[in-house]
Amino acid sequence: MDMRTAAQYCNINNYDNFFVVLQDDSYIDSYISTIGVDFKIRTVEQDGKTIKLQIWDTAGQERFRTITSSYYRGAHGIIIVYDVTDEESFKNVKQWLSEIDRYASDNVNKLLVGNKSDLTANRVVSYDTAKEFADEIGIPFMETSAKDSSNVEQAFMAMSASIKNRMASQPSANNARPPTVQIKGQPVGQKSGCCSS
Repeated sequence: MDMRTAAQYCNINNYDNFFVVLQDDSYIDSYISTIGVDFKIRTVEQDGKTIKLQIWDTAGQERFRTITSSYYRGAHGIIIVYDVTDEESFKNVKQWLSEIDRYASDNVNKLLVGNKSDLTANRVVSYDTAKEFADEIGIPFMETSAKDSSNVEQAFMAMSASIKNRMASQPSANNARPPTVQIKGQPVGQKSGCCSS
C-alpha cells in the first residue's frame, strides 16, 4: 500500500449532523436533510500513512434507496447510522444491510453506529440490544452523539483502520501476476506477401 491511500465510505443515515460534525466539527440544531447524496473529502493520518477519505453521505429515507444503492459498489467501507431514540430507524438497519450485501463488494468493511446517545431520557434502542445484533452479524458497533461530538471522529478512524488493515493484507495490484491465457490448437503457418498461396 502506498503512502497516500484513498478510501471511499458510504454513510447511510437520516442524521446529517453526524456527517457535519466529522467535516466541520460543528453541530447545527436545524440542519436540512440530505437529498439523495452529499459528498465530502477529508484527509487523516493513520499509523503514519496519509489516507484521503472520500465520504458519500447518503439519505436514509426509502425514497432515495434506488439512488443510494449505486454508491455501494465502489465503497471500501460503509457506516450504517441509526437513531437510538427511534425504534423504526434501528429496524431499518436490516434492510440497509440486505442492500449492502446485494450491491457492495463482498469484502466491504461495515460499521453499525447508534447516534444521539446523549438523549438518554428518549432512548428506545438499548446499547446491549444493538451490540448483540452487531455481534450476531459480525460487524463492529459503537454509539455516538453528533450533538456533543462524542465518538464521531472515533467511528471514522475505526473504519479507516479496518479498511487500511484489510487493504494491507491483500496482495497489491502491482505485485499480482497478470492473468494468462492459453490457446490450444495448431500453429498457423506464416505466409509471405499479400497474395501467396
